[in-house]
Amino acid sequence: MNMQRWNRKYATDITADDDGERVSVAGWVHEKRDLGGVFFLIVRDISGFAQITLPKKKVEPELFEQVKRVPRESVVVVEGEVKSEKKAPNGYEIIPQQIDVLSEASPVLPLDTTGKVGAELDTRLDARFMDLRTERTKHIFIIRSLTLRTIREFFDERGLIEINTPKIVSAATEGGTALFPISYFEREAFLNQSPQLYKQILMASGFDRVYEIAPIFRAEEHDTTRHLNEATSVDVELAFVSDKEVMALLEELIAFVYSRVVDYPGLAKLNVKLEVPAIPFRRITYDEAIELLSGEGEQIEWGEDLGTSAERTLGKIMGELYFITDWPCAIKPFYAQPAAEGICNAFDLMHPRLELSSGSQRVHSYELLKRQIESKGLGADSFEFYLDAFRYGMPPHAGWGLGVERLLMSMLEVENIRDVVLFPRDRRRLTP
Repeated sequence: MNMQRWNRKYATDITADDDGERVSVAGWVHEKRDLGGVFFLIVRDISGFAQITLPKKKVEPELFEQVKRVPRESVVVVEGEVKSEKKAPNGYEIIPQQIDVLSEASPVLPLDTTGKVGAELDTRLDARFMDLRTERTKHIFIIRSLTLRTIREFFDERGLIEINTPKIVSAATEGGTALFPISYFEREAFLNQSPQLYKQILMASGFDRVYEIAPIFRAEEHDTTRHLNEATSVDVELAFVSDKEVMALLEELIAFVYSRVVDYPGLAKLNVKLEVPAIPFRRITYDEAIELLSGEGEQIEWGEDLGTSAERTLGKIMGELYFITDWPCAIKPFYAQPAAEGICNAFDLMHPRLELSSGSQRVHSYELLKRQIESKGLGADSFEFYLDAFRYGMPPHAGWGLGVERLLMSMLEVENIRDVVLFPRDRRRLTP
């Protein structure tokens, strides 16, 4: 197969100014339209669509019949001459001299790639390779790639060091049972819930500013539109700062990501009206949140976490991205720094629809951290490798974790978190 012969161009790299030029396009047969005297073949590649026009009287009869027979979604290479045509996609059409069918598709497709006929989410996920050929899904994942690239750019510009922490661990990050056990040679290990302990350990190393973008695993039996058992988390930890500084960094990052995504040309395909949020985001305390909820008939006992109903009610009141600060220590992890009686320097970043991120100033005293671990009913011995880092000079530090899928879900107004994961893992889905 002589790939060099084709001199391939992407559909959007060709313009009406190429009138008369001989080109090749390669992709999938998106649509076929037979108008009797003329046949249209729409070829799709990652960039967009190219219209292949076959006037019956001007092309070889064998070529005309070949195109009529080729099933939709077959992979083809079309070589021909560019003709300026205002009515065609991108303002041109290609009159073919040769069409090579590289891979013929089965005539019955698992779903309609044109989007004219809808498909249930399970059908789309079962045939994700085909779902990714649709314009909506394609652009979601290009935006996901853009978002991750933008996050790295943001951190690199600010001097943060990218790290990679282990995903196979011997103990839970925060205790509890929401862990996936695995067989690790002669002993039991677990898939990590969070890089929390390891990024804190690095604060003792002199690596002042670190971040990680990596999978996390939670063995929680949720079956909702916003929970996954494998997700991607952006984690940050900074030394010699308080919770206030890392909150500012977080809101700057969110605004920076929005500013890049809002300029992405394919955003229009998702029917999303995206605006860059103004910073700083509004801040309310946990006590203020309870008071606002009480005014709406939601009764939350002090020291109780906010459930889905409360979050949605608050979201309607706030109407924009906001922080909830000054949480009760009892409902935050052991590593959150106490500030006043029963209150710690912890925060959650909320979108009107759901929680995006949580963080805090961390305990940096060995003795206090050990007491707080034990106060949560956990054995300090299980955290010895972590506690050791606090014995030999640990600076004050703070950080947060941000869910990539939740950020995308809220930004793109997607209803189900599985829509922004290539191959989601949840309570029921382990393949593909």
